[in-house]
Amino acid sequence: MITGEKYRITAITGRLIRLEWSDSGLFTDEKTQMVVCRDFDDPDYRHYTEDTWEVIDTGDLLLRYDGREFSPQGLMVDVRSMGTTWHYSVVYGNSDKNLFGTARTLDETDGYVRLDNGIFGQDGYAVLDDSRSAIETEGGFASRKADGLDIYFFGYGQDFRAGLSDFFSLCGKTPMIPRYALGNWWSRYYRYSADSYRRLLDEFDEEDIPLAVAVLDMDWHVTEVDPEYGTGWTGFSWNRELFPDPDGFLAELKDRGLAVTLNLHPADGIRAFEDMYPEVARDMGVDPASKKSIEFDFSDRRFRETYFDKVMHPYEKAGVDFWWIDWQQGTGCEGDVDPLFLLNHYHFEDQRDRGRRAMIFSRYAGPGSHRYPVGFSGDTHATWKSLNFQPFFTSTASNIGYGQWSHDIGGHMLGDRDDERLTRWVQFGVFSPIMRLHSSCSPFFNKEPWTLDRPYRDIIGRYMRLRHRLIPYLYSMNYLAHVEGRMLCEPIYYICPHIGEAYKVEGEYTFGTELLVGAITAPSDHELRMASANMYIPEGRYYDIFSGTIYEGGRRMNLYRGIDDIPVLLKSGGIVPLAADGSRATENPRKLCILAGYGSDGSFTLYEDDGLTMEYESGHKVTTTFELEISADGDAIVTIYAADGDLSLIPDRREYEIILYGVECDKKKLSATYGDEGYKVNYDDKMRTVTVILPEDAVDVDRSVRISGIRKGSNPVESRIFEILDRAWISTLQKERCFDVYHESESIDEFRRALEGTELDETLKGALKEILG
Repeated sequence: MITGEKYRITAITGRLIRLEWSDSGLFTDEKTQMVVCRDFDDPDYRHYTEDTWEVIDTGDLLLRYDGREFSPQGLMVDVRSMGTTWHYSVVYGNSDKNLFGTARTLDETDGYVRLDNGIFGQDGYAVLDDSRSAIETEGGFASRKADGLDIYFFGYGQDFRAGLSDFFSLCGKTPMIPRYALGNWWSRYYRYSADSYRRLLDEFDEEDIPLAVAVLDMDWHVTEVDPEYGTGWTGFSWNRELFPDPDGFLAELKDRGLAVTLNLHPADGIRAFEDMYPEVARDMGVDPASKKSIEFDFSDRRFRETYFDKVMHPYEKAGVDFWWIDWQQGTGCEGDVDPLFLLNHYHFEDQRDRGRRAMIFSRYAGPGSHRYPVGFSGDTHATWKSLNFQPFFTSTASNIGYGQWSHDIGGHMLGDRDDERLTRWVQFGVFSPIMRLHSSCSPFFNKEPWTLDRPYRDIIGRYMRLRHRLIPYLYSMNYLAHVEGRMLCEPIYYICPHIGEAYKVEGEYTFGTELLVGAITAPSDHELRMASANMYIPEGRYYDIFSGTIYEGGRRMNLYRGIDDIPVLLKSGGIVPLAADGSRATENPRKLCILAGYGSDGSFTLYEDDGLTMEYESGHKVTTTFELEISADGDAIVTIYAADGDLSLIPDRREYEIILYGVECDKKKLSATYGDEGYKVNYDDKMRTVTVILPEDAVDVDRSVRISGIRKGSNPVESRIFEILDRAWISTLQKERCFDVYHESESIDEFRRALEGTELDETLKGALKEILG
C-alpha cells in the first residue's frame, strides 16, 4: 500500500489495483456492498520514485502517479499483455471499451438496454467504482462517511478466468443454489385458486411435463383492501377465498415434489388488515388498536427482526421454500442504502443463518449481487427484440460474476401471439441458468403447452422434459460456479479470447464446460422454413447433440435449424451426463445417459449431494469421474470411475447409456467390450452416433467399455441436402435442379462453386453450405 495525505494505492494482486482519493484523508477499510475481502497474498511488485512520479511495477501492470488529485495526465496504468494504457477518467466507460456487465432490470423493455460496466474491456482493462456503495457496520449497512473516490482497476488483459477468480475472492463466492432451482418453474400473474392450481398441475402431469418450482404471484395474498390502507399491491396474508386451507395446499405441493415461492411487494409495510399485524405492532412498540401502519424500513434492525420472526418464518415453516422479492420502488432517497440490496442481503442471510441452503429471487442491486442468487430480470415485452437481447444479456453478466439470471420465458406483457417465438424462447430458456415460464394476467396470454397448436406443443414439452434430464450436468456446473467461479453461460470469447470474431456473436455462449449454444432469436425464413444462429465455432471438432451434424471449427458461420431445435454443440472430447428420464429435480438418478464427443481425450466429473442442505460443506457429497480416451487405432475407451465420497447420497447401483458422437463404422466390425464381456451396441447412420448400454452395476467399482470398429465421421451430405430441399417451400423444379447440380459435381468444392451460380435464395444457399464443411 502506497499512501499520501489524500491518496492510497493498493496492489491487491499483480493485475488488480485499488485507487483511493479523499479530500478529508478518510479511507474505507470496512466491507462494502461490493467488496467483502481485501486480504490477498502480497503480490510481487516494485515501488520506486521516478522524478516526481510514484511508480508501481507488478510485472503485469505499470502504474504511474503524480501524487495529485486523480487526473488523466497524472494517473495511468500500462497493461503489458495488451500493450495498452489506461488514463484515469471521470467517465470510466468512455476510457476502456468495456465489455459490459449487467443491469438492474429489464422491466418494461423491448429489446436492448444499456448495461453497467463489467471487469473486462476490449483494451484489457476495466474500472469498477465502489465510491458510493454502502459499508457494513456492526448494526447493518450505512452510507459512506468518507468522501472522494474508491475505484478498482482490473488489468487482466484477455485472461478472463483469472480476472473472475480474483473478482470472486474480492467480492465473495457465488453460493450453491438448491438442486430443485435448476428444474422447470411455472409462474404466471394470474388469480389462481387452490382448485385451479391443482387442475393446472394435473394438466402438466397428463402432458408428462415435469415441474420443480411452483411460483405464486401476488394473488396468493389479499389484494382487495379498504382504500384507507392504500392499494393491495403489498400483502402478507393468504386470500382464504382462493386458498381456504393454505397449509394443506402447501403440503400438497410438497407431495407433488414441488418447491414453492410466493411473490412479495413489501414497500407498504405491515398494515392493520394483515393477520399478523397485532403481533408485529406490539413488537414494534405500536398499539394494535391504533391501526397505525408499520412502515417498511429494512435499515431498522428491530423492524427486520420482527419482519422475519412474525411474517416470513411462519410461512417457511408451513412450506414456503424461498421468496420472490418484487421490489420496484427504486434505490431510496439520497443518502439511503438501496432497499433492494438490503432486502436481498438480509433475506439471504436470514436463511443461511438458520442453516438453510439460501436462495432468493430478486432483481440485481449492483456489483456484489452474485452473492444473493437468483436474479429476476423483470417484466419484458413479448417480442422478438426482447428475445434477441436476452442471450447476450445473460452471458455478458458473467463479466460481473452474475451467473444466475432468470427471465420471463416467452415475455411478460404486450407483444402479440407468436407460437414460433414462444418455442424459440423456451428452447433458449432450457439452455439458460433458470427455466421459468411467466406472463401477465391477460386471458389472451397463455403459455400452457396444451393451449398451443402442434408442433409447438410437442416441441415445448420435449424441451421441458430435456431440462430435467440436464440437471446432473447443470448441478455439476452449479458446484463449479461455487468453487471455481465458472458461470454456466459465458461469452464465447472466454474460450477463444484472441479471435476478434468471437466478440461479435451476441447470441452464442458456452453452456458449461462441454457445450456451445446458439440461440435462435428471429423468425424462420418463409421459403427455407428454417432460422439461423450466427456462431463462431472455435478450433476443433464439434457435434450437434440433436442432429449429429459435424463441424470443423475455426470459423464464423450461420447454423440453420427448423423449429424443432437450436444448435447445441458438444466439443470433441466433451462429456455431458444426463438423467435418462425427466425424474424429479431433487433426485440423484439411478440411470444416466452419457453424451461423448469422439476425436479427442476428455473427462468430466459429476457432482452430487443432497441438493438442499449445507451438508456438502462438511464433506457430504459425491463425485463420479467419466473419462474418454481415443486409442492409437481409433477405438474409444469410456471409463466410469468408482464414485467417491458419501455414497449414501446416490443409488447403490446405476445403469448407463453411452452415446458417442461423430463416428462412422462398418457395422459388422462394430463392437463394445469390457474385458471378455460384450455389450449391446447400436449405430445410427443419420446421427453418426454409437450407443452402448451398460447394465446396472455397483457405483463403487470402476467400469470401462472399449468401442471398436469406428473411425472419425463426416456429414451425410447427400441426405442432408435432400432434407433441406424437401423442407423448403420453393418450386419442385428448383429443388430438382439443385439436387442434379450436386450429383453432377465431382467434389464438394465444385458443388459449392456451382451453388453460387444458381438462382436459389441466399438464405437457402447458406443452409446448404453449412453442411458442406
